[in-house]
Formats: sequence, C-alpha cells, structure tokens
Amino acid sequence: MLLDLLFERKIKLKGIRKVLILSVCASAGIMLGFKLKPKQVRPMNMVYVEMPDVSEGRLSLLTYNIAGLPELISSAVTERASSITSIGELINPFDIVNVQEDFNYNKFLYSNNRHNYRTENMGGVPFGDGLSTLSKYPIQDFERVSWEACNGADCLTPKGFSYARIQLAKAVFIDVYNVHATAQDDPNAAIARRKNLDQLKNYIQKNSSGQPLLIMGDFNAHYAYALDNIVSFQGELNLVDAWVSLKNSGKIPQNEQNFVARAALELTDDCEGIDKIYYRNNNHIVFEARNYQVQKKLFQNREGQDLSDHCAVSLQLGWRLIKPSAQ
Repeated sequence: MLLDLLFERKIKLKGIRKVLILSVCASAGIMLGFKLKPKQVRPMNMVYVEMPDVSEGRLSLLTYNIAGLPELISSAVTERASSITSIGELINPFDIVNVQEDFNYNKFLYSNNRHNYRTENMGGVPFGDGLSTLSKYPIQDFERVSWEACNGADCLTPKGFSYARIQLAKAVFIDVYNVHATAQDDPNAAIARRKNLDQLKNYIQKNSSGQPLLIMGDFNAHYAYALDNIVSFQGELNLVDAWVSLKNSGKIPQNEQNFVARAALELTDDCEGIDKIYYRNNNHIVFEARNYQVQKKLFQNREGQDLSDHCAVSLQLGWRLIKPSAQ
C-alpha cells in the first residue's frame, strides 16, 4: 500500500499537509528522475560464526508492512515513532522477520530490538526502499534490487525486493527474499506489478536455482484479481503459499469478476491477503509449515489501535535435512 494514501486516504488533506506532500513528491521526482538505484548495503553485524551441526530445526517467521512513512503522510492512525518502537520490541520472539515501509523511523524500530543480525537501513523517503530483514541467524550475503517498472506514486521511492542468504546450521543455508510490489488494483498498476513479479522470478531462477526458499512480503497481489500474475509466479517457482496450504485446503482462489480487495486491516486467517509467505523445498531440505496466523492483537496498542495500516502475518516452519533419494 505504499503511498496509496496520496491518492485515496489523504484526499481531504488541506493547508500545510498538502504543501508537505507536494514538496515530498517534487523532491522525490527530482531525485528519482535520475533513475537512482538502491545502494548496495551489507547487513549490519555481519560476521561468520561457528554454527551447530544439526539436521533439523524450527523457525518462527513474520512479515509486516510497518507504515514507516513520515507522520503527516502516513495512513496509520497511531503516532509513528512510538508505534514503530513498539513493533521493534514485539517482533523480538520471531526468528526471521521481513518488514516493508521501514523508511523514516528505522532508528526507532531497531532501538529496543534484539535480533543479532539486521540489514542496514537505506534511509527515508525518497532514498530508501523500505525493506529490512532481521534475523537470529547469521546473514551471510545480501543484495537489494529495485523494480524496473513502477506506477504512479510508487515511483517516488526505489521499491523492489531484497535477497539474503541466511545460515541455519553448520551446513544449512536458505535464501530469503523480502518483497514490496507495486500497489493498487487498476490496469496500470497491475501491468507494473506483473513486471515486478516477472523480474523477481527471473532473479530467483538465476541466483537461487535449486536453493530452499522463503519469500515474504507485501505483494499487493491477489489470486482473485484477474490482472495479477501471482498464480503463474507461484507455479513457475514451485512455491508453496502457507495460507493456501494451511488455511484454504490447498486451493488457490479463483478469479472473481468485479474483484474488490478487502482492506488490509480486515485480514483474517480465513481470507486471502496481500501480505504473503511462500516457501520451497530442495533436494536437501524439507520444510513443514505449521500455525499460519494473522497477528492482529499482538500489534495493537493499549487502546486497541493497530500499530500499522497492515496486519502482521506469521508462520511456524519446521525444517529437516534429507538424503536426495528420500524426498
């Protein structure tokens, strides 16, 4: 939902807020007019450590769009600095966390966070891509990639995806992708989003061929929306959608005529959302998904207000090593 507030939820802005938005857009347009690409930032605390020699384990995963746009143009209802500080603390129990829209409040996100390995923030709007990965396991490689196609206000930041190779044990590595695709359900946005997923697919096929995968993020795409190519994306990469597998009896939703997306904060365990978690086995590692959950109450303040304009989505994922012939 990156910057969709510029077109929908902030239509009634007046006075200084309009001036601020126009100033941000103008500055972003000037800066990104040069087609600047995200700088290649290495993970923070990146070290090579001695890992235990184990053949199985369990991961707790979380993906969360944290609405880290500047306060005056954020569509989240709660104050951003304190809310994102709370988010940083509340995600501590999870082993691997992908967040999106981590723009202007990264220092608050990281202030009370205890993950040993965290990617370095690129900066606020319009310089950052908003993608951060936090892990209890070493991040041994990392890269950011900006989208080649965009639409409307999504062109005001270098949105895209990131790649991290994470080490789970002495000889166990998985490739983890963090995604934030083009927003909106209209033809022009869908064209850009289709190109986004094709670009991501091509990158994965080139750089993660045969590797076990986790792909988590804000896809802004629905199986039910006929203009999206999320079905072919999943199929060509041989991915398992955790929600489809655990909550929808393994059935991918069919296209709907006159599709209207449900608001992000109305997401429940029983309905398809744009915040997705995918995984893929390989010849050496098998994943077993358990306990997919929309973390609604966990990320609310004492007044019951949501800390972001999205719900966080979690998954418990077991893994074990196998011999190739045993799969």
